[in-house]
Amino acid sequence: MKEGFRQCMAWLHTWVGLVVGWVLFFVFVTGTAGYFAHEIDRWMRPELPLATDAATVDPHRAVALAQAYLQANAPPQSQDWSVQLPGQRGSSALSVSWREPPADGKPGARGRFVRRTLDPATGQAAAEPVVRRTGGGHLLYRMHYMLHYVPYDVAIRLVGVCTMLMLMAVVTGVITHKKIFVDFFTFRPGKGQRSWLDAHNIISVTALPFFLMITYSGLVFFLFQYMPAGLAASHYAGNAQVFYDDLLQRPAAVDATASAQPLTALAPLVAQAEAQWGAGQVARVGVQQPGRADADVQLVRVAGGQIAGSDRLRFDASTGEALPPKAEDGAARETQDVLLALHEGRFAGPVLRWLYFASGLLGCAMIATGLVLWTAKRRAQQDKRAKAGGKPEFGFRLVECLNIGTVAGLPVAVAAYFWANRLIPADFATRREWEAHVLFITWGVLLLYPALRTPLRAWLESLWLAAAAFALLPLLNALTTDRHLGVTLPAGDWVLAGFDLTMLALGVCLAVAARRVHRRQRAAAEPARARGAVVAGAAL
Repeated sequence: MKEGFRQCMAWLHTWVGLVVGWVLFFVFVTGTAGYFAHEIDRWMRPELPLATDAATVDPHRAVALAQAYLQANAPPQSQDWSVQLPGQRGSSALSVSWREPPADGKPGARGRFVRRTLDPATGQAAAEPVVRRTGGGHLLYRMHYMLHYVPYDVAIRLVGVCTMLMLMAVVTGVITHKKIFVDFFTFRPGKGQRSWLDAHNIISVTALPFFLMITYSGLVFFLFQYMPAGLAASHYAGNAQVFYDDLLQRPAAVDATASAQPLTALAPLVAQAEAQWGAGQVARVGVQQPGRADADVQLVRVAGGQIAGSDRLRFDASTGEALPPKAEDGAARETQDVLLALHEGRFAGPVLRWLYFASGLLGCAMIATGLVLWTAKRRAQQDKRAKAGGKPEFGFRLVECLNIGTVAGLPVAVAAYFWANRLIPADFATRREWEAHVLFITWGVLLLYPALRTPLRAWLESLWLAAAAFALLPLLNALTTDRHLGVTLPAGDWVLAGFDLTMLALGVCLAVAARRVHRRQRAAAEPARARGAVVAGAAL
C-alpha cells in the first residue's frame, strides 16, 4: 500500500513538474533577477551619477526643506504627502511626492501622482537627470508574475496555476524520495541518468525551505483572485477594489469642508525616530490627509537597505504627539506585510539578498535538472529506436527541444535584454518596448534552433552563446559608456561594478557547463571513430 502510494506520488511529481517546468523556469529566472531590480535599474541608466558623486545629506535639514517645498507647491486639499530621503536603495536623491485632488471629486477617487526631485542644499526643485527610457530590472521582476504580451488577469491566473503545481511537485518530491536527506550527501558524476537525479536531489534539498516559502507566499498574494468566493460572500460583495483599499489602508477622498489644521514641524519627529531606531534609519516621511484634523505623520524605517512597511512610527500631524499603531494594523495587514517581505526579501540586507539570489538560481537549477532528467530516463529507449532505423518519438523530441531552448536559450535572451539597453540608441522613441521585444525574439529563435541540430550540438552551441553573451557585457559597457569597471571600481560604486562582475561570473559558470557538454560530446564520438577505424582496417 505504501509503495503504491509512493509510486503514485512519483508519477504526479514527474508529470506535474514537466507540464509547467518551462513556465516555472521563466518565472524563476525573472523573479531571481527581481531581487536586484533596483541595482539593474541603475546599471541600465548609465546617465545617473556615480554613487560617490552624491554629497552626505543631513536628514533633519532635508526633511525641513522638503516640508517647506510641499507647503509652498502642493495644491490645497492634496493627498498623501511623502518625503523620500536620499541614500536609500533605489533612491539616491531627496524627493517629494503628493497626490493632487481628484478631478471628479467622487468618493474614493484618487488624484494624479506628482513627484519632484529636490536640491538638498537649497530645497528647490532640481532638474531631473536625462536618462534613457528603459524597463530596467523592474520589468524583469514584473514578468515573473505578469509574463508579457498577455492580459494581466490571464497572466496572474496562469502563473498561479503553475505555482500551485510547483508546490504540489515540491511536496510530492519529498514524499517520493525515501532517503532524500541521505541522498543529499550522494553525488555520482559521469553516470548519466543517475548523476542528473543526484544533482536534482542535492539542489532540491539545499534550498527546500526557500522553495516552500516562495511558492506558498506567491499563492497567498493573489488569494482573492484565485479563489474569489470568500470575497463575494463577505460584506465587500465582490468589490475587490474596496477590499484592497481597506487592506492597504488607502485614504478616502479628502473632505474639502473639513477644518484646516497647521502641520507640525517634521524634522523634530525625525529626531525622535532616530533616537529610537538609530541615526540614518528613517527612509521616508509620509503625511496622510495633510491639513485635516485627523491627519497623521508616519515615519518608515530602513530595514536591510530597503523600506520595511510594517516598521513605522505615527504622530499627530498638528501637535507632533506620538500615536499608537492604527487599529487597522491588525492580523490581515501584518500577515500581508510579512508574506510580502519574505517573498520579495524586503527586509534583506546585502548579504541576505545575495542568499535570496543564490536560492533563486538554485530554483532555476532544480527545474532545469528535473526537465533534463525526464529526457535522460527515456534516452535509452530512443537510442534503441534510432538503431532500429526509426525516428525519435515526437513527444520526446519536443520536450528535448523545449528543454534546450528554455534552459540554455532563456539566459541568452536575458543577456540580449541587457545588450539591447546599450545598443539601441538612447533617444529611440520606443526603446523601452524594444528592449523587451529583443528578449522575446531572441528566446523565440533559440526555442526553434534545437530542432535544426542534434541535441548535443544544440546544447553546446546554446551554452557557449550564453557564456559569451554574459561575459562580454562588461566589455560592451566599457565601449558604450563611461560607467565601466575601470571607473566604478576606483570610485567604489559597488552597484555598477557588482553588476559587471556578476555578469562575468555567470559567463564563467555557463562556459564551465559548455565545457562539460563538449567533453561528453567527444566521449560519445569516440566509439564511432573506433568503429570507423575498424572498418577501414578491414577494408585494407
